[in-house]
Amino acid sequence: MPGVNVAVIVGSNRRDSINRKLARALVRLADGKLAASFVRIDDLPMYNQDLESPLPESVALQGCDRGSYSSADRDTPAQPLDSGCSQERHRLGTRPYGCNSWVGKVVAIIGTSPGVMGTAIAQQHLRQVLGDLRALVMGGEAYVMFKPDLIDETGTVADTGTLRLLQSFIDQFAGLAAKLTTPKTYTVAA
Repeated sequence: MPGVNVAVIVGSNRRDSINRKLARALVRLADGKLAASFVRIDDLPMYNQDLESPLPESVALQGCDRGSYSSADRDTPAQPLDSGCSQERHRLGTRPYGCNSWVGKVVAIIGTSPGVMGTAIAQQHLRQVLGDLRALVMGGEAYVMFKPDLIDETGTVADTGTLRLLQSFIDQFAGLAAKLTTPKTYTVAA
């Protein structure tokens, strides 16, 4: 059984989202290396500070408390990483200030669009936001130009070049997440 739990967050709520197809393909390629869970975001409310306490049920159940990304070892449900937050049950992803679910999480960002520029611009912005939240964003960029028959409904990638890119991407992420999840012994030479 894989030792690293990963929350997969797809930014599109569309049922036939091309980014959801890409995410399913990555989960399939990570089989045996990561335990992946998809996080639902379609029922999360627009941010409103008035909703921080009490936390809306959709937030508490779907993504920011007991389930998914706050308790994932790494993000692309186990015990939560210590974010220094004494309000573990009252977090709203990035709120309240100084108490967010992203601190110290290893994050891989990848996306697809019919043209490469759409996902490139979106990824650049997401990297900036996650950096400000003190997430550990994996280096390297992966932009996939989506074509109608690139990924089938089972997550099989038809193009061998794209398959190699995706396999390399998910292997790099799995390796990094495993290294940062495993307890370490440090040796200091004087």
